[in-house]
Amino acid sequence: MLYTNAFVFTPRGFVRGGFTVEGGRFAEVFAGARGGGTDLGGAAVLPGLVDIHTHGAAGADFSDGDAEGLRRMAAHLAKRGVTSFAPTSMTLPYETLERAFATAAALSENRPAGCARVVGIHMEGPYFSEKKKGAQNAAYLRLPDAKGFRRLYEGCGGLVRIVDVAPELEGAAAFTEAAKKLCTVSVAHTDADYDEAAAVFEAGATHLTHLFNAMPGIHHRKPGVIGAASERESVAAELICDGLHVHPSAVRMAFRLFPGRVCLISDSLRCCGMPDGEYELGGQQVFLSGGVARLRDGTIAGAASDLYRDMQNAVAFGIPREEAILAATIRPAREIGRGDEIGSIEQGKLADFVLCDEALNARAVYIGGERV
Repeated sequence: MLYTNAFVFTPRGFVRGGFTVEGGRFAEVFAGARGGGTDLGGAAVLPGLVDIHTHGAAGADFSDGDAEGLRRMAAHLAKRGVTSFAPTSMTLPYETLERAFATAAALSENRPAGCARVVGIHMEGPYFSEKKKGAQNAAYLRLPDAKGFRRLYEGCGGLVRIVDVAPELEGAAAFTEAAKKLCTVSVAHTDADYDEAAAVFEAGATHLTHLFNAMPGIHHRKPGVIGAASERESVAAELICDGLHVHPSAVRMAFRLFPGRVCLISDSLRCCGMPDGEYELGGQQVFLSGGVARLRDGTIAGAASDLYRDMQNAVAFGIPREEAILAATIRPAREIGRGDEIGSIEQGKLADFVLCDEALNARAVYIGGERV
């Protein structure tokens, strides 16, 4: 299939031209005019977005371990331009995580039509600080456990692509050294000081989960986790850009602190795409009102926004359009080791793309060359 007359977002930026799709992959990406095929009428074409931190949507939560719920979540994300995702777990017992991971492995192997691809699992918890647990359930927190993690990893066929840990916990550095051989290790839900964080980054952690949230802020005498991460070019930082979790000024600051290393994420909950009301998260009640999800005590629980909207928000907050697109596509794809298959419009990659207008409003979504 030939597509022409479009502004195609490539690794070099937007290019006026088109592309061909064969066997569900991009066969050619070209600049300039070409006759025949489907005329896209000057539409912008983006790579399908990649969300590496999403708990749920459309009333479903990954941690439920419900296959139909995960399929419904994948269908919702696909319609919103998120063509690949890493469903993200909560702090829960290992047995509960095993069931959830099994559903992800099954959907990864057999993707239903119209559904986003499951390209990994993000294991958020249970190796967290009680002080910075946020919306994680304190009843299930535990110390880093390399053997337990390996069992979970092997049980889902190695689909876990990110595992989180708080550096101040006993054994965090040793855990990082073991886990980095299997997947990306991320620092999260932590009260660590600079030295504790630096030790885990030196041990091999290369990722920071939802920058600014569930961690100490920056202080000129206590740079903490953020300071330790920002000065290491190997560390990428996730950023929630729903306009609630992080102030627009701090969004702009994040892109300066981590140049070329920001990954936009949604951190969405089951209430994403749902009306106001009461929902559940890791055994706790969540109340959605006016687009804000909170626990009973008022703690922000997660997001009701999706990655596509967050990408648009980033642009509205002053982030250059091309930079926001990269942060929602190829960068997260690389963080989970999938950059050679998804995240950009290039020859040989899976033909996942979004047609949109100049303001990045999505008009059509394609996965493997098939319209959703």
